[in-house]
Amino acid sequence: MAAFSKEDKQLIEDNFQELLDVSKRSSTKEQHELIEKAFNLANRAHNNMRRKSGEPYILHPIAVARTATHEIGLGTKSIVAALLHDVVEDTDITVEDINLQFGEKIASIVDGLTKISGVLVNKTTMQAENFRKVLMTMSEDLRVIFIKLADRLHNMRTLDSMPPNKQLKIAGETLFIYAPLAHRLGLYAIKVELEDLCLKYLHPNDYIAISDKIKESEKKRLTYINRFALPITKRLNAEGFEFEISGRPKSIYSVWNKMDSKNVTIEEIYDLFAIRIIFEPKPEMPEKTQCWNIYSIITDMYLPRPDRIRDWVSQPKTNGYEALHATVMGPNGKWVEVQVRSKRMNEIAERGYAAHWKYKGINQQESELDRWIKEIREMLEDPKSDAFEFLDDFKMNLFSSEIMVFTPKGDIYTLPAKATALDFAFYIHSEIGFQSIGANVNHKLVSLNQELKSGDQIEILTSPKHEPEANWMEFVTTAKAKSKLKNRFRDNRKLLAEQGKIHLEYLLVELGMQPNSNIFRKLYNHYKTRNKEKLYYKIGEDKFNKEEFKKILDKRSKSKWIKFWSIESKKTKSASKKFDKTKLLVVDDSTDNYKIARCCNPIPGDDVIGYRKSDDEFVIHSSSCLNAIKLNSSESDKVVKVEWTIHKILAFLGRIKLKGIDAVGIVNDVTTVISKELNVNMRAINVESHDGIFEGVIDVYVHNVNDLNNLIMNLGKVKGISQVYRQEIQDESIQ
Repeated sequence: MAAFSKEDKQLIEDNFQELLDVSKRSSTKEQHELIEKAFNLANRAHNNMRRKSGEPYILHPIAVARTATHEIGLGTKSIVAALLHDVVEDTDITVEDINLQFGEKIASIVDGLTKISGVLVNKTTMQAENFRKVLMTMSEDLRVIFIKLADRLHNMRTLDSMPPNKQLKIAGETLFIYAPLAHRLGLYAIKVELEDLCLKYLHPNDYIAISDKIKESEKKRLTYINRFALPITKRLNAEGFEFEISGRPKSIYSVWNKMDSKNVTIEEIYDLFAIRIIFEPKPEMPEKTQCWNIYSIITDMYLPRPDRIRDWVSQPKTNGYEALHATVMGPNGKWVEVQVRSKRMNEIAERGYAAHWKYKGINQQESELDRWIKEIREMLEDPKSDAFEFLDDFKMNLFSSEIMVFTPKGDIYTLPAKATALDFAFYIHSEIGFQSIGANVNHKLVSLNQELKSGDQIEILTSPKHEPEANWMEFVTTAKAKSKLKNRFRDNRKLLAEQGKIHLEYLLVELGMQPNSNIFRKLYNHYKTRNKEKLYYKIGEDKFNKEEFKKILDKRSKSKWIKFWSIESKKTKSASKKFDKTKLLVVDDSTDNYKIARCCNPIPGDDVIGYRKSDDEFVIHSSSCLNAIKLNSSESDKVVKVEWTIHKILAFLGRIKLKGIDAVGIVNDVTTVISKELNVNMRAINVESHDGIFEGVIDVYVHNVNDLNNLIMNLGKVKGISQVYRQEIQDESIQ
């Protein structure tokens, strides 16, 4: 290990001095001494250690500490914990050592940030278990997750030095968990940067194209914004407001996401403009009133769009976000979104829950987030849930869209969009959820799967004799409801398994038999399982009688030689291949150990990844597929980057969506174009017409993306067709 040079040491010193300069909340001599003490310990512990990029390792904890204090607004203890966050994992220093030198609170934060060491029984759960441990500490001290987010942000900022497979894994995990978590905690600036960096590594070509387009249009956008803002600036000055007004550019990821989800071009997305007005509130008037006064000034000049008013000053979001949003018609017929915030609201919008400590007592929003953290803690403390189930449930809790509903007494509750009446029942209390039989929504009787809307008033109808039904899992959306139902069904399953075991023992006694391996083998074969608990559960469900039991036992098995040979041949086959996740998987016409994921149905030429389902089979997913992102996050050791070369032998299913004017013969024109394409065969066509407009979906077999793009281009030339684009063929299950 090469010793640090004089330049390395100077670089470390300069970075640490910058950290001290931006640590505004750590201004006393004692606070500075504590930070220097932590830096000196970390610097000695990481001495001569380097990151993959070659830079001194200590620059990473310094950068994390800088983000924690400068970008999130945390104080001295957080800076100290950030500086020390890797010493326990990477050096000989222990949590006990930190406790002795810095106290119990800092030691507790560092312990929460320390990754799980050792080898778990199931290696694929390491990431989920590690995340679970961090969140357990988070529920006691939110600084843990703030520092964890700062750590992840610096890792993403320096991801260039990592190999491609690591880049995919870290970016996928970040997009799946950390960006939504930053959003849920109100850290808007960090959430946006994380999403943009994820796109840079997951879809590099799209990232570059959108980034270049934004830079090209920046001058034009600023000119328009200045023209729009000039009359507003004059009026606000005349009214005596102290304010800042600025353009709000869209993030690269948000542009890409809208293009991807709405199948539109960047020009259609980026034709939208936005400004933000941040004002210093006048002491004699409430902030809320001043927000509406500014809104009134703007709408005196520009016509508002009634369906695009968002009032988060009267009822802030659960992450504390407060602002007034409106969309108005600007010059040249362009829609402009206007956000109005006070300086306090803006700091909370950028720094999230961390900023609430500064403004404690101004509003009551801590209670909403505290309730969310309490729910997370309940999920964490559940001894029955495994790591992956927890990860799924937690992910559902990071909802972005919210609705507000009322009880019959007028109490208000915030739920995720698309929540059902049953979700509301579980939100009130678990037992109310379990005993639900129906609901009155706005005084009208509805079923439990009724989707709720903002402003609904809900009364849950219950019966103490009612038990939850299996199909409830299909329509509940909140993590709490899913978690409680899973536990109840798991308990019921365990009870049924115990009854099955007792029933089997009873039948054996009736027949005068002793349990042995031959009996269990025949039962395993009958129920197609090799798990005793599942076997007992199946028996508990069936409750077969003595005659049926005798028939199962009378069945003849395959010969031992055939079964032995089958097992041995499978072992030989699987042992012959060794998976190397660092290597690119090349798929061409001669490859036969893969299949196409039904959740996204990619075709050659798409940006894809491979998921190793077994030793000799891969599943090909589109990189943008939600299931691919989830697999990258939770089972990255089985994910590999794929190079899918052009296929000319095999054909793959693609789907095209059409829209246009319903003219005579247009369907015939479309099918003629398809029949003329040499590399395309049509599988199905479905066309619907209403009010002079037709919409169609065509499924075709193609060899690769080029074939599909050529067909789309030719269909776009047909007179009367206004829109034609590729549509993904989706199935929600992971393949």
